[in-house]
Amino acid sequence: MNSNSYSPGLHKLVTLQVDSIEKLTDSKEYIAVTNQILDKYGLEQVGIIVHDFDNDSFTIAVCLKESHICIHTWPEFNQLTLDVYLCNYLQDNSAKVKAVTQAYMDYFDAVIIKDFEINR
Repeated sequence: MNSNSYSPGLHKLVTLQVDSIEKLTDSKEYIAVTNQILDKYGLEQVGIIVHDFDNDSFTIAVCLKESHICIHTWPEFNQLTLDVYLCNYLQDNSAKVKAVTQAYMDYFDAVIIKDFEINR
């Protein structure tokens, strides 16, 4: 890629409706699913921050060698926000961003409320 055609990566931001309160309050299961997704798509975790709130909602930021995945859950509204960004340093990871996002949507059996894609 030359500097004029280089795109740093795709950033996908979704707000999802989720019927299962249990999935919106179980941060340990979310981490287990995330590890499976990372393995499946060959992504490398370099750090993770987990915060469980008093109402059992959670926020988790997974730092990746390729960039990050972040989630915030709101069980009181049956919603979550998910942020997936992968850099295109050695290859175009746009399809992988979409597949990772879909894998989370499948896990949560979610319906899209908002869906944004930012080509950075």
